[in-house]
Amino acid sequence: MNKMMGLGKGLGSLIPRKNLTNVVSEENKNFLLEENKNQLLQIPPEEIEINPLQPRKIFNHEDLEELIESIKQYGIIQPLVVTKIPGGYQLIAGERRLRSAKIAGFATVPAIVRDASEQEKLELALIENVQRKDLNPIEKAIAYERLMSEFNLNQEQVADKMGISRSAVANTIRFLGLPEEVQKALADGKISEGHAKVIAGMENEFEQLEFLNKILQFNFTVRDAEKEMKKKAPARKSIALASKEAVIEEKEDILRSQLNTKVNIKKKGTEGQIVIDFYSEEELNSIIDQIVK
Repeated sequence: MNKMMGLGKGLGSLIPRKNLTNVVSEENKNFLLEENKNQLLQIPPEEIEINPLQPRKIFNHEDLEELIESIKQYGIIQPLVVTKIPGGYQLIAGERRLRSAKIAGFATVPAIVRDASEQEKLELALIENVQRKDLNPIEKAIAYERLMSEFNLNQEQVADKMGISRSAVANTIRFLGLPEEVQKALADGKISEGHAKVIAGMENEFEQLEFLNKILQFNFTVRDAEKEMKKKAPARKSIALASKEAVIEEKEDILRSQLNTKVNIKKKGTEGQIVIDFYSEEELNSIIDQIVK
């Protein structure tokens, strides 16, 4: 199945494609019968509670102003999706539209009322934002991590729900292991995901922060950053070989290649330790599988 088709189906399945009816009476507005749950209602914005699982935390004021002007002129074309809760409704998808409607002073907003589990609320809010490219990479990484930790999904399952590859999920989650300054630069759009991937390849936090400053100072493109990284690689390797036997370096390379993660061998005489890095529960399980094969 085409993964992008699967992605579209996630949010689309909540919004009926036909037989939408405006229900504006007070009686029907707050007490929905089962057969009315696919109808389009007009709901006062103040009765809709924000989705606490919404992965998006940063809202661009300029974008909101553009949306406010648009809905003032044309109205809200795509309805919000909400679920019924005691005393009102909780938003599943459409927070920008809801915020804009409140600012514009709309008395009601169009909304589809559907049942949804906590996991579905997070999934659908995430899908909508990913489709619209509203989430920054750090917000996506946090949302993917929540799906895995709170709902026991693995990277493959998250990838399938989002319509992306497992490696894309793994690479995004790995951003959470970067220093805070790098994460902030990525979230603020000062560097791209490509830059962040290059920075993630640095040996330690000091090098990562140093390289971030160089990218910002010289306005490196991703290609520039990759070229600079290659220049530094021989120097790092020569330093490493000076501090440990070449055979240890070779063994580390073999383990890194086999396990697809950073491996460090610490040797003292004939004894030592092998330190294997992992960035998620799924990656840990994958490493274990490789070892026990």
